[in-house]
Amino acid sequence: MTNNKQRIQVIGGGLAGTEAAWQIAQAGIPVVLYEMRPTRLTPAHHTGELAELVCSNSFGAMSSDRAAGLLHSELRQLGSIIVGKADEHAVPAGGALAVDRGQFSQELTKTLATHPLIELRREEVPQIPPEGIVVLTTGPLTSHDLAEDLRHFTGLEYMSFFDAASPIVVGESINRDIAFLASRYDKGDAAYLNCPMNSEQYLHFRQELCQAQQVELKDFERETAKFFEGCLPIEELAQRGEDTMRYGPLKPVGLSDLRTGDRSYAVVQLRQEDKAGQLWNMVGFQTNLRWSEQKRVFRLIPGLEQAEFVRLGVMHRNTFINAPELLQPSLQFKQRPTLLAAGQLIGTEGYTAASAGGWLAGTNAARLALGKEPLTLPPTTMMGALFEFISSASPKHFQPMPPNFGILPELPMRIRSKQERYGAYRDRALADLDSWYTD
Repeated sequence: MTNNKQRIQVIGGGLAGTEAAWQIAQAGIPVVLYEMRPTRLTPAHHTGELAELVCSNSFGAMSSDRAAGLLHSELRQLGSIIVGKADEHAVPAGGALAVDRGQFSQELTKTLATHPLIELRREEVPQIPPEGIVVLTTGPLTSHDLAEDLRHFTGLEYMSFFDAASPIVVGESINRDIAFLASRYDKGDAAYLNCPMNSEQYLHFRQELCQAQQVELKDFERETAKFFEGCLPIEELAQRGEDTMRYGPLKPVGLSDLRTGDRSYAVVQLRQEDKAGQLWNMVGFQTNLRWSEQKRVFRLIPGLEQAEFVRLGVMHRNTFINAPELLQPSLQFKQRPTLLAAGQLIGTEGYTAASAGGWLAGTNAARLALGKEPLTLPPTTMMGALFEFISSASPKHFQPMPPNFGILPELPMRIRSKQERYGAYRDRALADLDSWYTD
């Protein structure tokens, strides 16, 4: 067996690390993939499987004229194993790509563990390997020792924000006489369970939510706490105003109960977690409430009076590097080109974006090993625009960025219709990607 100097090392077996290791091996280069779970778990993970999904089982909208959907299409075109396995293990979710998270992670773990060029090591890596080609994909819950070593290496402090996971409810415990099955605007399959509220129910729920007890933050957390606006806890939304939730995750727009034809004052949606429809995720209900308070308050939602929770919401600190100061669009560190990074650690948001970063970091690590020039994706693609953004944004105000059409270069002609404009972005991106990528 070759030594570590001759093999590429990938540190972290999440979505980005799994994708990176696969792309390296597919290029014919031996790779060691380090994952400290299950020897050492994080506050958010529950298994030792690779690519475990934590906050949700959804990869976002499937339609390629949506930002997440375009990212899916680009990754399919590039041979992503993450998106490929997501397609294989998809569960009904309206217009979204959602997976049976257990089957998805188990299949990826088995596939990588049996690849002849991939060695899976279950151990913590406390320091960045000083030599060789290395890909960092340790995610937002990087272990303390490695985080300290990375901070020392970069000479920069981390920025931090707080992320929270939504509760999961047993399907049989949901009152189907109240909850109705539908997708917003009837798009795709009727795959969401919707719990309707009238104004009196909503206002009472909001009052109790605002008064509910939260988990106390530790001193260091209290000093640095900063909610990421794209993933705010539901209680934080409730406190921002009477109608804030009704314009957010509880918006009733596009949802009518076919049994009555009525549109509710507010609607709580639950998304299917598994293929059998036994588990349902409370959409947008990331929370830092005490577990006893979650049960009490969430059972005030019509249809969830007898809800059985298989997982309650949790909240944890996430960290990410100041990518504009440190990274090139190729995801190489400026001060050490043989060190690359991907995933939430670099300030991209979402499962698909993490997979995209893993694809590019893994591909470029393999190219370095083969003596080839690293790749930079066309800025007209969603992947290219995202990595261009995180490597060139203002370092002073840098915040994590999800895929979105706002970061793409403008089209040569003005298109007023949003649907047509997004369709044009998609057509340009996929055409440019097709002409750009060669083995």
